[in-house]
Amino acid sequence: MGEKSKGAKTLLALHLLLALYSISGVMSKLAARHSFMSLPFVLCYGGSLVILAVYAMGWQQIIKRMPLIAAYANRAVTLVWGIVWGVLFFGEDVTPLKLLGAGIVLAGVVLFSHSGEEGDHE
Repeated sequence: MGEKSKGAKTLLALHLLLALYSISGVMSKLAARHSFMSLPFVLCYGGSLVILAVYAMGWQQIIKRMPLIAAYANRAVTLVWGIVWGVLFFGEDVTPLKLLGAGIVLAGVVLFSHSGEEGDHE
């Protein structure tokens, strides 16, 4: 398997992991809807903790395989996932400013990701 293929798989794994990480916020918000220490609260909050534990282990594997600065730059996409989950789970509105902000975040991640490629060709 070539280096580019490994890098693409690592990047895909990172973004799947970040999508999972963003769901922990959904679980926390769902927990807040229930009485403290009720069964639904414990299940939602416990689910959030499990997701964070899986994320922590996955994050360690990701940063073994890619530069830390690149991994952190890609974490910004969790803002976009937050918009998606807000719409799907909580019926929140997507405003033009939210779309603009999401576009700016994604553009920044893409620009940052490609900024290191220039040095590779020199």
